[in-house]
Amino acid sequence: MAKLIVADDHPLFRNALINAISNTFSTKATIETDSFESTCQALEQHPDTDLLLLDLHMPGNCGFLGLIQLRKNYPSLPIVVISASEELDVVKRVISFGASAYIPKSANPAQISEALKEVLAGELWVPASMQKALQEQASQDEDLDLAARVAQLTNQQYKVLYYLTEGWLNKQIAYDLNISEATVKAHITAIFRKLGCTNRTQVVIQAQRLTLEPPVNKALSGHEQD
Repeated sequence: MAKLIVADDHPLFRNALINAISNTFSTKATIETDSFESTCQALEQHPDTDLLLLDLHMPGNCGFLGLIQLRKNYPSLPIVVISASEELDVVKRVISFGASAYIPKSANPAQISEALKEVLAGELWVPASMQKALQEQASQDEDLDLAARVAQLTNQQYKVLYYLTEGWLNKQIAYDLNISEATVKAHITAIFRKLGCTNRTQVVIQAQRLTLEPPVNKALSGHEQD
């Protein structure tokens, strides 16, 4: 029996997923979270978690960035990504960035149960229809290098990076994180160094390589100078 965290911001899907799991898979406890921050808090409060089921689109997750951060902070925790996207490139990068499985939201309960059992046995799992195509595609070294650099960010620096991708000003970030603007600028400087960038626009462009959504115009214009 396993202790699970189910991280998804849609209550209806979260409940449906938990019901699907309970019908075919033995669990001793299931914790629900609806944002990246609450997921991190749950992991701190439940260090004995056996498995994390993660939605890439949760608030604060910012596509693959959250997965990379979780993989760094919890290197031995199996992470199963569940997403509505079934694009092969997304699946490939999820596995490359450290997930143990990729389950499309269209999966049936039997597939979900199979995936969870495989992961807990130490195996990787993706839908059978995708396995051959994934094996044929070469890994994206450039994205893997960027992922490694993102993994060097501290938790606070990751939060600042997320806000930068959302187009927030330094004073807005400082207020939300309850820190000074000088501290925000220090974090941004560290982010520049670790990601090999010289300005905010470059940081946002780099980060958008690891997100799922098209570039947001506000994140590329109207910024204050650092």
